[in-house]
Amino acid sequence: MAKVAQGNDAKSRQVAPVRTPTGLSSEATRDITGSLNALLADFYALYFKTKNFHWHMSGPHFRDYHLLLDEQAGQIFEVTDDIAERVRKIGGITLHSVGEIKSHQRILDNDAAYVTPEDMLAELKGDNADLVARMREAHELTSEHNDVATTSLLENWIDQAERRVWFLFETTRRA
Repeated sequence: MAKVAQGNDAKSRQVAPVRTPTGLSSEATRDITGSLNALLADFYALYFKTKNFHWHMSGPHFRDYHLLLDEQAGQIFEVTDDIAERVRKIGGITLHSVGEIKSHQRILDNDAAYVTPEDMLAELKGDNADLVARMREAHELTSEHNDVATTSLLENWIDQAERRVWFLFETTRRA
């Protein structure tokens, strides 16, 4: 069996620095990576909560709400890969585990055995609105660091989240 070259074994590769070429300063990479990883954790938390409510939906509007939440969950999940890949593109390291997600998330879990459909929708509306506010903060940060690509992505994600808030608002509004 061939001898493994020094520095090429599994242990040393675990701590090898990422040297992704980027035009951003190390400070910008650090700040933006931190902001995006917090957003990534929030997106995962919101995805799981949305799917949880989708699975446990009940009542006379079951079909409509069930389908709405499934559509929204899919949209939320789709963004997670974009966020993680953006972190890597700028030379950062992204989240590795559910434990890291839990330690960074700001969206609160809901582990209740039963939540009314109205409360589910209202809670998701609030969570999506909070996510919009956090993405606006990240947008300000990325703009300050002249990271136009991340800034542009955030604008699209904000628009998507605002649409989710709008739909949840209209769904829960009394006539």
